[in-house]
Amino acid sequence: MKYLQIILNLPINQPFTYSYIPDQKEKEELVPQIGKRAEIMFGNRKTTGFIVDILDEVPPTCPVEKGKIRPIKRILDKEPLFQKELIELAKWMSHYYLCTFGEAVFAMIPSGRRETSAGGFNFEEDLEPKPKNQLSDEQLNAVNSIFNSINEDSKQQNTSLFNYIYGPTGSGKTEVFLSLAEKVLEQGKGVIYLVPEISLTGQVAKSIVERFGNTAAVLHSGLTPSQKLAQWHKILHKEAKVIVGARSAIFAPVPDLGLIIIDEEHDGSYKSGTTPRYHARQVAMHRASQLKIPLIMGSATPSVEAWFQMNRGTIKRYNLTKRLAGGELPKVSCINLTNFQTEGCISKPLEDEIKATLENKKQAILFLNRRGFTHFFSCNSCNYNIVCKNCSVQLTYHKNTNRLKCHYCGWSTTPPESCPECGSLDIGCSGFGTEYIEAETKAKFPNARVLRLDTDAVSKKEELLQKLDDFKNNKYDILLGTQMVAKGLNFPNLQLVGVILADAGLHMPDFRASERTFSLITQVAGRAGRYFKGGKVIVQTYNPYCEPILFACENRIFEYYENEINQREFLAFPPFSRLIRLVFRSFDKKLALETAIAAANILKEKLPKDAEMLGPTECPIEKINSNWRYHILLKGKSIVPLQDAARNLLFNYTHNQNVYVEYDVDPTSLL
Repeated sequence: MKYLQIILNLPINQPFTYSYIPDQKEKEELVPQIGKRAEIMFGNRKTTGFIVDILDEVPPTCPVEKGKIRPIKRILDKEPLFQKELIELAKWMSHYYLCTFGEAVFAMIPSGRRETSAGGFNFEEDLEPKPKNQLSDEQLNAVNSIFNSINEDSKQQNTSLFNYIYGPTGSGKTEVFLSLAEKVLEQGKGVIYLVPEISLTGQVAKSIVERFGNTAAVLHSGLTPSQKLAQWHKILHKEAKVIVGARSAIFAPVPDLGLIIIDEEHDGSYKSGTTPRYHARQVAMHRASQLKIPLIMGSATPSVEAWFQMNRGTIKRYNLTKRLAGGELPKVSCINLTNFQTEGCISKPLEDEIKATLENKKQAILFLNRRGFTHFFSCNSCNYNIVCKNCSVQLTYHKNTNRLKCHYCGWSTTPPESCPECGSLDIGCSGFGTEYIEAETKAKFPNARVLRLDTDAVSKKEELLQKLDDFKNNKYDILLGTQMVAKGLNFPNLQLVGVILADAGLHMPDFRASERTFSLITQVAGRAGRYFKGGKVIVQTYNPYCEPILFACENRIFEYYENEINQREFLAFPPFSRLIRLVFRSFDKKLALETAIAAANILKEKLPKDAEMLGPTECPIEKINSNWRYHILLKGKSIVPLQDAARNLLFNYTHNQNVYVEYDVDPTSLL
């Protein structure tokens, strides 16, 4: 008899012990091994767990007698789904991100049917390998310097493992990534290539197939569990050497991993919004350090933390300064909306540029990071705003369905005919969203082929990729979109980019609001004129002298980062401090607050003197999905004492089960 230590996806930080009696009739491949899944009875329900240890004797930590240990039902996998390296990574994640071992393991491994031959990423056709582009001197220097540093001497210093390819959009960062990947593949090793959005996954995967043939596995949220599992097996069998994917692809079980690439490193989607709240960049740094392999990051707008580490020398920066596809950086014009009387959202200068672009047989993108027809519905008599019944946010009006909708919980309602507060008939919409821009654009440019891309217009990954291809192939003249069109995409015929309202999101109560605004303007502006001269960008704003907008429009990149880092230092925010955020949420407002106050008293006792605790106080968005929310922010020079204090609370504080506590180490949003 063997005793199996099985980890479950539960907020309990210990494995459970089950027995296994070998059966002579059982197929050899269905015997227990570390890394395989086992089907078990847990209480009265059937569930699945991962085997993390196999013992000959009952472990001393087992709380039940030997005779009461339950047997497993069956082994689900013919081969292990992960090796020891990923088990160690899961242990590190559970310690660092304040979650249980089981939660960390299940975040890594795809669920799916027992055995599957389901396809992963299907290309329309097998593409012929494409000839390599000639590298510029800057690109060649970056590729050779990074590759030559991958030797025995440099492996003794983790600092040389972290590299950054920095340059404006269109300067050839992707070609550097692919050239390095090629050199690593020639050594028989594998590559993980992370991209932030599904919209970019297809483009990168296609580039990799064109370059290396069908050797890519693709992992992202658009795949079914069975498709993910099929890709997982493909990676384990070394059938795929380059793994392309969004955040969770950092856990790919590459047997001989030789390189990790993070494209668009600055992007917020690399941070998980559910437990465990890991950041793919941090996990990549840890994994690269443990394996002594290089990590290559790249962006035209690095995160402030990455820029700070580059200045300190912890991350080595390689600069690319020129656009290589025949284009040049576009001319950026900043339009002060207070100087223009306009009924819609497209100012006269932007309208004129769109007309000129269409006459020139070129394409335009209009960008606004706000969905819906209008931003909110209000009464002009008493200023009453209609808010969601479940969330403390205003509802957005969607004209095509004639509904007011909440973008946090999805609740919707029909617009009222009179003000619910004062009865006035003088009610209406204020602000504007992508639907509104679509209606105005079609009215002003009736002959233009207009495409709107946001999560309301496109729900499926395949549809998104198809529409992006259609725009690239000149089937549309004007593309309207949210941030999914702002980064990483190449459109050869794109001449004009219009940022409808640069101020959107700037005044959020979050210390990263400035960084996000600067990044979005710079990134979306970078779509224009990548393959020819004469690209133009029009940025509309009510705050033309606000630093992130001014610096982005004038391409004063270094000044922006210097200014932002100085402000962060003055306020003692990251990268000059470390943060842990605890959110207490409950359907009962009073209970959530009482639990937060009790937790704050426990935390005070464990925090060192040089650490600071802010709160408890209401979250900026106090209510989401009928849950009232309060938060506590722990702030200090070092993360370790903050983690110790929070870990003590996590495992030793018994609170009312109607309150859920979220632990977020190094949060990227404070909303």
